[in-house]
Amino acid sequence: MATTPRSGRSLKLLSWSQIRQQLENQPLPQPEDSIGLRIAVQCLVAVGIIAVDVAAADAADPLWISLWAVPVSAIGATWSWYRRRHRNISIKFCIALAMLLALAAFFVRLLNSPNDTRLSLAELLIQLQVFHSFDLPRRKDLGYSMIIGLILLGVAATLSQTLWFTPLLLTFLAIAIPTLILDYRSRLGLIPQRISQLGLDLHPRRLGLVLLITLGLGLTIFAFLPRLPGYQLRTFPVSTPIQFEGQFDSSTIINSGYVRQGRASQGTGTGEQGYVETGPGELNGSFYYGFNTQINQNLRGELTPKVVMRVRSQAAGFWRVMAFDRYTGQGWEVTRNDDSQIEKIERPSWSFRFNIPWSVTLNSTREVVQSYTIVADLPNLIPVLYEPKELYFPTQEVAIDAEGALRSPVPLAEGLTYTAVSEVPYRDRSRIRMSPPTYPRSIREQYLEMPATIRDRVRQTTEAILSRSANPLADPYEKALFLAQHLKQNYSVQPDLPFLQENEDLVEAFLFKYEGGYPDHFSTVLTIMLRSIGIPARLVVGFGSGEFNPFTGYYIVRNTDAFAMTEVYFTNYGWFAFNPIPGAEAVPASIERSQTFSVLQQFWQWVAGWLPSPVAGLLNQLFEWIVQTMGWAIALFTSLFTRGWVGVLGGAILLTCLGFVGWLVWNGWRSWRYHLWLRKLPAMEALYQQMLLHMKLQGLTKSTAQTPLEYAQQVRHQNSSGIAEIVDEISQAYVRWRYGQESFDVTQLKQQLNRLRTQKSRKVKL
Repeated sequence: MATTPRSGRSLKLLSWSQIRQQLENQPLPQPEDSIGLRIAVQCLVAVGIIAVDVAAADAADPLWISLWAVPVSAIGATWSWYRRRHRNISIKFCIALAMLLALAAFFVRLLNSPNDTRLSLAELLIQLQVFHSFDLPRRKDLGYSMIIGLILLGVAATLSQTLWFTPLLLTFLAIAIPTLILDYRSRLGLIPQRISQLGLDLHPRRLGLVLLITLGLGLTIFAFLPRLPGYQLRTFPVSTPIQFEGQFDSSTIINSGYVRQGRASQGTGTGEQGYVETGPGELNGSFYYGFNTQINQNLRGELTPKVVMRVRSQAAGFWRVMAFDRYTGQGWEVTRNDDSQIEKIERPSWSFRFNIPWSVTLNSTREVVQSYTIVADLPNLIPVLYEPKELYFPTQEVAIDAEGALRSPVPLAEGLTYTAVSEVPYRDRSRIRMSPPTYPRSIREQYLEMPATIRDRVRQTTEAILSRSANPLADPYEKALFLAQHLKQNYSVQPDLPFLQENEDLVEAFLFKYEGGYPDHFSTVLTIMLRSIGIPARLVVGFGSGEFNPFTGYYIVRNTDAFAMTEVYFTNYGWFAFNPIPGAEAVPASIERSQTFSVLQQFWQWVAGWLPSPVAGLLNQLFEWIVQTMGWAIALFTSLFTRGWVGVLGGAILLTCLGFVGWLVWNGWRSWRYHLWLRKLPAMEALYQQMLLHMKLQGLTKSTAQTPLEYAQQVRHQNSSGIAEIVDEISQAYVRWRYGQESFDVTQLKQQLNRLRTQKSRKVKL
């Protein structure tokens, strides 16, 4: 039937033509006629799309979507301008269908990269914006496009790893300011009829000043914004899955710099000819020599700097690669390197997460998330902060050796991205010193071994050095720290160190012959010295934190940041590293109890690198004092407000007192600025301004629209005759001085001003 009865009325089933007719009869929306606003919005969208492309290229996952999205979006915006007074019903249905197809494609991409969905979401948003650009009749539709451009820029900011994003950010900001002005003027109905009229509203000097103020405020807020641990964001970017064919040989380290072909016995050590495992040789200029199961410290040469990876981490640290347990006399090797001694870990097919076994410690720890993007090819060793508990990696398997090093089935190729979550222990010196000087049998057997030919001589030298301490050194931690400092201060880096002879020991040559060596030799010597007095130690290699870029939030790590340190074992607390290399801190960078203003500190370190050393040192001390004071204040208030109502009351009293002191300081500063300003004015102008300030304090403020004589007339109506006469006299003199160039006895007028200050204001009843 065509109709069905309902409540005494009939409901007709409408045909498509009737539905279309009803849509046609709806009133047309009010179109946006401002060409300037439309052009500015389209520029914002274009910058947002290009920013996503640039950021994706930084992350080694280029989209190149801007090549078609920007011109198609511009075509759509032009179409919208000419069709802004039409209903465009067919276009709307086509847009809806295209958006559904884009959503389906998004879900397909989402299944392929379930861990990091930012690029997939950005690509979907760009597609929606392109379709949306074909139907922008109203100002509200243009507002949606502005929001989309802002969201795209935000996504690009989270993906960007270099400063190439900066000019796009500045461009977006420079366009956004006039866009908001045009949007506001359009809301008021002030739409210019010609594009040439836009210059009257958008003066470059005015816009430039607003841009500079916005940038200054933004950078200041960014630098001083506290970073509280409870508000850390967790993101786990991972590359697309890597399909590894064949059997995973976890005992093999694949390093493109170590090609074991050629005449190694003749001492050739370059990657093109062969890697010298023993004896004299030359370093490979691109690859760090320590990333191998066996390292030879009788190589000479230096690395050519190049960026190898970018790291985003919640804390700075040593990106640990691997460790060595056996000293060979001229180098190190990993003894437990069989498949049976290396644990393979497999992840589930639905997740990229590997659960890594990590040791139990009595020390406090903190979870730190790190994301790594490989920029240059690296071995199949996975750098992470010690110690990792979760790894998000694109292969199906990884392995962990007995020294805690993570290994991949494939080398880390350029463009690879992975994430690690580490449970990093705090370096609580007082607690670690409580570690008992007894060690498990497995630790003693593995990490106290050293050549018998040098044991006695090295031990005697080590004990003699420790005996020089002003205070007796009883615990292993203080001994390790004292020895590290001694090596830094009493031995030097020898860039022209000769090769060691065939049977010459590196530690003996360092201590007794050359009094120094290459940087990594310092760590070898410290490790053997500690072993000689019964403290378990091993050599660890990896990358230093690198150069932090405060604008991108990434640590830029180069091959020259790779070096070796000494890891010392403390019973119940685990392994902690010491760095004896001159020019570096003995205690490497790690997590701290409070990093509330860490970004401000890192930003200052970046700026200080461009300043002369004396200036940087002075400002660095001032900066540290400010940060410590602010951190102390935050810690004080946090502790007060966690002690119940007594603490809350005490905190409120303290805040009130600080507020009062701040008010006094603020008023003093304003008074000083005011008097400084008065001294720069002519005597008559300064006198008149002082009179206005006095009357303002009495409740009679001069409006900017009033002339001096109009203000004097107002005072006459509202105050007693004595006050009104003085105000009128000073105002008359000021007007004749200002506009008639007449001169007056300022001294006599000052006396009148003093009389005015002594008289009490009496309001006249009207």
